[in-house]
Amino acid sequence: MLKNLSFLNMFLWNLFIVGLWHLTVFLACVKLPHSISQKERYAPKEWEHGGRWYRDKLKIQLWKDRVPQHIGKDGFSKEHLTDISIDYVDEFIFETCRGEWMHLKNCICIVVTMLINPLLVGLVFSFLIMLGNLPFAIIQRYNRFRLQVLRKKLLRDLRTNGMGQTVTA
Repeated sequence: MLKNLSFLNMFLWNLFIVGLWHLTVFLACVKLPHSISQKERYAPKEWEHGGRWYRDKLKIQLWKDRVPQHIGKDGFSKEHLTDISIDYVDEFIFETCRGEWMHLKNCICIVVTMLINPLLVGLVFSFLIMLGNLPFAIIQRYNRFRLQVLRKKLLRDLRTNGMGQTVTA
């Protein structure tokens, strides 16, 4: 499709297509229901070893705080928790599922760039799409493990303090 265009036109069309894809996925992401966090794809995988795989193999703790983050209106910052209630942590866990969903769906745009471009241009844009999304999806999974540990601790503390009968898991 773009194979017969000049490099500048090809570059501009790719920016437009990738930008439109990302905007569409973002708008869809904002409308995701909370039930998405109950999907099995967001459940811990055995190979992740409770999140240790990300720390041991990817050394995520060395680079995760150096990447930019988007915080929407009333969004969640990875810098600090503003509340330590079960409801707040559950909402934060949902946000990690939503963020992971968005970044992984953005990676599907790689197929489009590979189909409409010459091989070299398709590979360059595919690399940029992966670079702009995969680390963020990984950070969302890693943070979810940490939040789930915090949630379990909060539940345990509530039960220990005699308030377990009022807690909904």
